[in-house]
Amino acid sequence: MWLAMQDCRLRMHFHDCFVRGCDASVLLDSTAKNTAEKDAVPNLSLAGFDVIDEIKNQLEKACPGKVSCADILALAARDSVSFQFNKPIWEVLTGRGDGRTSHASEAPANIPSPFSNFTTLMQSFASKNLTVHDRVVLSGSHTIGIGHCNLFSKRLYNFTGKAAADPSLNSTYAAFSRTKCKSLSDNTTTVEMDPGSSVASDNHYFSNLKHQQGLFQSDAALLTDRGASNIIDEMLTAGKFFTEFGQSMKRMGAIGVLTGNAGEIRKKCSVVN
Repeated sequence: MWLAMQDCRLRMHFHDCFVRGCDASVLLDSTAKNTAEKDAVPNLSLAGFDVIDEIKNQLEKACPGKVSCADILALAARDSVSFQFNKPIWEVLTGRGDGRTSHASEAPANIPSPFSNFTTLMQSFASKNLTVHDRVVLSGSHTIGIGHCNLFSKRLYNFTGKAAADPSLNSTYAAFSRTKCKSLSDNTTTVEMDPGSSVASDNHYFSNLKHQQGLFQSDAALLTDRGASNIIDEMLTAGKFFTEFGQSMKRMGAIGVLTGNAGEIRKKCSVVN
């Protein structure tokens, strides 16, 4: 259960920050007149909204109107990684305001797709003032969690349109993955994103990537750029990875932050005040 929630909190913070900035807009519920971000296709697999709501409920009892939902998301993401080390891995700057707007239509255009090539990925990250280094380091979050077969099964069965596997995918890994994802139409089965090390936050993802065992096309895309590939090599040192991951998470957590009257502190994370 802890591992599932670890993945959820990281993904939720990431998906929030890439749409309208880190303003907790991903937490807002849809209304009769508006479909919110949480109901957009890229966010349908997000979970853990109830956990964030419970954290907010407890904070409102202890110190009402002081801690924004956006700050809760940033802190929960940090703590989900830091928990196993019994100490915070990076400092989270607080003071984010909560947004008042959330549109499902904005999510697909802003959240990087698992089908993206390197150029598309970097355009997405550059639009948020994040670098190639940030992109590579933050991909290390795939050390925990699962992926749905429909998000990568084309790499197993029909990558070229001629019933062939992606040649950049390790053939042994591809054969193993086909035993899990048995067809292109399978949209319910899930597999580990970091086989062999899905029970802890570590840098094992990068070792798998070097062996052409990145699950998504967007993972494999990192190996197509020399600069990104050099950064992957640097991340093979665990201490280096955790230091850099914390720094990149801080930069991501600063995207589009609302301050002053631009934002509010919601009393309840799922609705505006």
